[in-house]
Amino acid sequence: MPTTPAPSARKDTAAASRRALSAWAGWMPFELLVALRFLREGRAQSALILAGVTGGVAVIIFLTQLINQLQSSIIDRVLGSQAHVVIRPLEEITQRVLSATADQAVAALVQPREQRLRSVDQWERVAALAAATPGVLAVSPVVTGPAFAARGGSNKSVALMGVQPDNYRRVVRMDDYMTRGRFDVAGTGALIGIDLAQDLGVTVGDKIRVTSASGRSETLDITGLFDMGNRDLNRRWVFVTLKLAQTLLDLPGGVSNIDLTIKELFAANAVADSLRAQTALTVDSWMQTNAGLLNALSNQTVSNNLIRSFVVIIVALGISSVLVVSVVQKRREIGILRAMGAGRRRIMAIFLLQGGLVGLVGSVFGSLLAYALLVIFSHIFKAPDGSALFSAQLDPVLVLLASLVACGVGLAAAVIPARSAARMDPVQAIRT
Repeated sequence: MPTTPAPSARKDTAAASRRALSAWAGWMPFELLVALRFLREGRAQSALILAGVTGGVAVIIFLTQLINQLQSSIIDRVLGSQAHVVIRPLEEITQRVLSATADQAVAALVQPREQRLRSVDQWERVAALAAATPGVLAVSPVVTGPAFAARGGSNKSVALMGVQPDNYRRVVRMDDYMTRGRFDVAGTGALIGIDLAQDLGVTVGDKIRVTSASGRSETLDITGLFDMGNRDLNRRWVFVTLKLAQTLLDLPGGVSNIDLTIKELFAANAVADSLRAQTALTVDSWMQTNAGLLNALSNQTVSNNLIRSFVVIIVALGISSVLVVSVVQKRREIGILRAMGAGRRRIMAIFLLQGGLVGLVGSVFGSLLAYALLVIFSHIFKAPDGSALFSAQLDPVLVLLASLVACGVGLAAAVIPARSAARMDPVQAIRT
């Protein structure tokens, strides 16, 4: 049976613990030792401050990580099926000048001409120029135009996509979208979407008849199926070789557009402006063609920044108000410290250390709480296909920045209480 230590043994153990604590405290700076003692004495107040900082840091990290992941997922889904920058020929226009008399102004009428499929002028030179542009990772010439796909009694309007598979898969990650076969075309082989295959009642190994607007036709062998996650693209896109598309669309040796992928997504406008100035062609970036998406992402970022700002302000006010109360409660202790020779700088340092310690410890607990929230919500909220909307992972840079902000807010919030404590008259403080 366990035996209860004798009273003398308990006293010896307590004395040894006090000596160990005293020895440990002897290595600590005076300001830090007093700051820890003040925090320990006001346990309820310290717990409230720590809870506020923990909640604030958790909210900042959780919301920022969540919104960043959702934005990245949205951008990835949208840009996964399109190029970052597209170079096209200039649109043709017809300018007609109307005659005028001496007392009348001359009027000019600009009327768009009926558009036809045209090739990018000197597209090899333009492609080489684009590939040499800083920030451009891949270049793919494409021939695209309208056609009809027929199988038996079914007839569907499609868009022929003549590509060089090796180049195009570097611009659009088609390998990720293939459900059957691989992204490769040769001869009369073709790749179609799963929805078009269902509409025509065909699958891999079957044949379809494709007829372009110019009347040229070809029988294609289906070698693979893809699912872009977009029903309209799945019903329209038909991938064939670049040479076959040039023949069917009556564009021998030419390409209708040049697709680019770039390193920095949000530098697309700068790359497009540079190429537009050098080539005098129509150059569109994904930021221009998806202006609505970009505006929504911008508004989401602004909302996140506002929420973080208000959380920081609330945490700062909470720390400052509790430390102000602590100064009032510890007037006598502060007066004794001043009377013993502690200068104003030391008194200020004591309260500044309290704010910094609360911010540091709160940032650690807040990071752990944010990770727990991400884990919980990643299991609750799912995408329509059952996949996770976001992953439970923390960005180390974000955690470090949030910790620095928490410590900075703690120090800033302690400035007013620290100055108030440092200005106390020791005699009056001891008397109260």
